Amino acid sequence: MVQRQVPKPADIFELLQFKKFEFNGRKRRLASALTIYDLRRIAKRRTPAAAFDYTDGAADDELSLRRARQAFEDIEFHPSILRDVSHVDTTAQILGGPSALPFGIAPTGFTRLMQTEGEVAGAGAAGAAGIPFTLSTLGTASIETVKEANPHGRNWFQLYVMNQRHISFGLVERAAAAGFDTLFFTVDTPIAGARLRDKRNGFSIPPQISVRTIANAIPRPWWWWDFITTPKLEFASLTETGGTVGELLNAAMDPSINFDDLAEIRKIWPHKIAIKGVQNVEDAKKLTDLGVDAIVLSNHGGRQLDRAPVPFHLLPDVVREVGDDVEVIIDTGIMNGADIVASIAMGAKFTLVGRAYLYGLMAGGREGVDRMIEILSEQIVRTMKLLQVTTLDELEPKHVTQLSRFADLRARS
Repeated sequence: MVQRQVPKPADIFELLQFKKFEFNGRKRRLASALTIYDLRRIAKRRTPAAAFDYTDGAADDELSLRRARQAFEDIEFHPSILRDVSHVDTTAQILGGPSALPFGIAPTGFTRLMQTEGEVAGAGAAGAAGIPFTLSTLGTASIETVKEANPHGRNWFQLYVMNQRHISFGLVERAAAAGFDTLFFTVDTPIAGARLRDKRNGFSIPPQISVRTIANAIPRPWWWWDFITTPKLEFASLTETGGTVGELLNAAMDPSINFDDLAEIRKIWPHKIAIKGVQNVEDAKKLTDLGVDAIVLSNHGGRQLDRAPVPFHLLPDVVREVGDDVEVIIDTGIMNGADIVASIAMGAKFTLVGRAYLYGLMAGGREGVDRMIEILSEQIVRTMKLLQVTTLDELEPKHVTQLSRFADLRARS
């Protein structure tokens, strides 16, 4: 028989200790976010559809993006046992300097349209966390403004070579003068991909007012209030901004870029250079022979050529061929710190996150970006401890199996 007694009021009140209510709505929302997908859900509620879909969407049928995320979901880890993991070191060395975590913030365009704090929030959060921040050619803050927001941290600049070469080369010179330590030359964007969500939403710069946008804005008045009460959007590289995003990209980009442009850029850039958008082993080898400092395996977040190679699937082959001679970085589809750990285990030296950063920004401005970094950091540390490794250098391919659901047609031919 279970012995029962009449509970004392003091015992009951000891059990009924209510959590202190957080009156700050932003802090309350962000504290409830435990994953990047949680930040995404908050971002979707708070951001007009056109701006949210610009971040969330990809090209054509969005197969490249779904496959990239599926590749990470298909990871199987193989942990060791009985290792002392009371302390782990997440520090990475990349492109001649340190990063407190094995990821940095990727370049994103039109960022203040997602949330008005834009690149200032991203650069400030990156600096506070000790990780690099990358400013896009199509960013909505100037090179000098980003330097002010992150004066002592690592700032990188991403370059599109445009029709008007003097604009591109002028940006390179400004980034060098401002103390940016690495240039990311993006090579997968001769023209804009078919970003169908943007077309369906009529997403343009500046936003065009229609019955549909008004209806979508009614439950999100804070976004429009921020938009109309903060300084006008300005772009370092664009003097005219009327039109859809695809039209702006096609007007700015030059489909004739080639290796001669890479040689020209290297003459005027005095620091480290990384080539972003590499999608096959042959190009990785050629760039390595040319002496670049790093290559970024990327399909532009699935936003350019749909059905492009999955960077995580490509990673082992590229590392096997050139990993001893060049630093290999990877992006596209990263939504969890475990994705980052798996990438390092498979040979990547570093990773970049773009959408995860923007989800955090849309969810809560600077505090949302801080929360994004905190979530990924916690996941990285937890995954490393459960794998029972204490440093990034201890991560090896033996820790990861890539389960594949795609048939290798080449093996059948």
